[in-house]
Amino acid sequence: MDDIETPAVIIDESIADRNISAFQKYCSKNGLNLRPHIKTHKLPYFAEKQLAAGAQGITCQKIGEAEVMANAGIGDILITFNIVGAAKLERLRALSDRIERLAVTADNQHTIEGLASAFANSQRPLNILIECDTGAGRCGVQSPEEVVELAKLVSHSPGLSFDGLMTYPPVAGAAAVNDFMNRSVSALKSERIKCNIISSGGSPDMWLAHEQPEATEYRIGTYIYNDRSLVERGVCKFADCALTVLATVVSTPTPTRSIIDAGSKMLTSDLLDLDGYGHVLEHPGIRIASLSEEHGILHHDVDTSLSVGDRISIVPNHVCVVSNMVDTVWIKGRTRELTGLAVAARGLVT
Repeated sequence: MDDIETPAVIIDESIADRNISAFQKYCSKNGLNLRPHIKTHKLPYFAEKQLAAGAQGITCQKIGEAEVMANAGIGDILITFNIVGAAKLERLRALSDRIERLAVTADNQHTIEGLASAFANSQRPLNILIECDTGAGRCGVQSPEEVVELAKLVSHSPGLSFDGLMTYPPVAGAAAVNDFMNRSVSALKSERIKCNIISSGGSPDMWLAHEQPEATEYRIGTYIYNDRSLVERGVCKFADCALTVLATVVSTPTPTRSIIDAGSKMLTSDLLDLDGYGHVLEHPGIRIASLSEEHGILHHDVDTSLSVGDRISIVPNHVCVVSNMVDTVWIKGRTRELTGLAVAARGLVT
């Protein structure tokens, strides 16, 4: 550990493996297909572990991530994003031609017409999930009537196949999801449209996924590493956090202020309604009060004995963003050896 240049991302593989196994068992027990979101780790290495544990397939947010995973031999991918624009549609079609199963989401006529144009002469139709806004206020149709309208459009479009519904609900939003999906499925049945999949997700409510009985699959990303935001919500403990940022103290200007070499370009500026920018494992009383690009400003009591050159391990507020900050992560294996691993899908935001 002392030989690694900081700031650095360290992943405890034993904890990650334990997290993968625990939630897969939960989903299997509750009859849910697990489709983990790889935007958290961006690594085929861990995606393959998730699939080996029993995951149905994977979720990607962008085509670039999906291309990396396809290159690694992963053949069942859902992209939960409206794909818009000729260049992206061309890439999507090429991706579809080389994997076993590809699905995307859509919530508007323009997106569906673009997908239909790109896949009109495809030998295998593209699977479409209609995205529904069940209260998170992001993408998604606003009513079951819109669900039916878009499902009909998909069903009548050459090259496309209506496969079901998808949502990213608000925290504690199970009741809203159940209501919206029940009404939507009923509306679809009245039009003799079959709904094969109802896809929900979200790490904050991961252990409450069984409260959405209409859902057939659950998409989740952060669970593999966990982070401070989930600890604060009571979802996990710090002992369940597999990813930490290793940082070095580079200055101690006053007895109550220290500076580390990890700023917003490493820890991210996401607060997620928390106080401070991460949790220092060795010194829980330290507050990461502010960040500049390359500096983290620590506030602490007079008796905290930090010195220049000391190293600390930080559980970040939002681990998914941290994975996209570095070219390489360090995997701490079961024998505690450290191995560098390139973040294959880092920076792929198109």
